[in-house]
Amino acid sequence: MADPAGKLRLDKWLWQARFFKTRSLAAKAVTSGIRVNGQRISKPAFCVAPGDVLTFSKERDVRVIRVEALGTRRGPASEAQALYTDLDPPQPRDAADPGQAAAPKYDGGGRPTKRDRRRLDQTRGQALE
Repeated sequence: MADPAGKLRLDKWLWQARFFKTRSLAAKAVTSGIRVNGQRISKPAFCVAPGDVLTFSKERDVRVIRVEALGTRRGPASEAQALYTDLDPPQPRDAADPGQAAAPKYDGGGRPTKRDRRRLDQTRGQALE
């Protein structure tokens, strides 16, 4: 199937560029709302071309991507990264972020004892009665 005038379906391009693990996940993301050149798109069959700017949410970040090339296959990550330019790369998360609170961990050697597990449960708020 030939691409019309050097364009590719949006869901297929997002999958080839490795933003989503499966093409159906990419299609769901498109139906939930992606902006192409500032225009809201809700159909996965919308065609993108090099030079288009995509704005979409991925996990907890908003990604702004410029399409640089159309892929021919879903290849390795290095090949996928050549398909786009990230205009606003996501910032690294701080440990102080309330959504990213680290769970307490057992730092002793070997398997924790019953007493150690009770202490861990108490610090997690799961104290047994």
